[in-house]
Amino acid sequence: MRLEIEGIQQYYGGSHILRDVALVAEPGAVTVLMGRNGVGKSTLLKSLMGLVPVRGGDIRLDGRSIAALPTWKRMRMGIGYVPQGREIYPRLSVAENLQIGLASQPAGTRLPEALLQLFPVLGQMLKRRGGDLSGGQQQQLAIARALAARPSLLVLDEPTEGIQPSIIKDIGKVLRQLADGGLDGNGPGMTILLVEQYYDFAAELSDGYLVMERGEIVARGAGDDMERDQVRARLAI
Repeated sequence: MRLEIEGIQQYYGGSHILRDVALVAEPGAVTVLMGRNGVGKSTLLKSLMGLVPVRGGDIRLDGRSIAALPTWKRMRMGIGYVPQGREIYPRLSVAENLQIGLASQPAGTRLPEALLQLFPVLGQMLKRRGGDLSGGQQQQLAIARALAARPSLLVLDEPTEGIQPSIIKDIGKVLRQLADGGLDGNGPGMTILLVEQYYDFAAELSDGYLVMERGEIVARGAGDDMERDQVRARLAI
């Protein structure tokens, strides 16, 4: 599924938060959006998901505009979303959290077997409450929940935030597999839009990158060119 964002404008009160933002995320690729705190990255993702209405511009999936659709319809079209902070249900079990990922699907839809192959630790904790998991395990649960409905586009908002290095590495392997072969590992590659501040993680995964400053895209290029383009320096405080 090809994602196109074109000329997005967004305001909070009198503040111009997103300024003519445009990007393309292709199937089978990890597109990384980077930038310091407060530049509008999360706002862009919320606009993409329909959680806040856009004030201008368009959002298209495979050429079809979704800018006026409610969030649930966007999800039914094949978008999976992992919000910043994970937002799992702490009092529900791991299994129940995963089932919530099927809310947009017809009754009786079963969880993909591949989920517990990608995240085997979750298979050992299906009856445990989500709130009893470590931060890294909760992040894996949040990603698995977003994958439950077999999305064609996976959108992640800073999945490495507060996560231990070993699990960051595991998450990176999963995202690479999804981009290369989809959920089952042998199908069409998934489109992945990753918002991230951890440079090394982003650089290792990125097929294409964008850098945002003050609500605008100020740099973009191929993932292999991030070092040459001095992206790390742009992110320095």
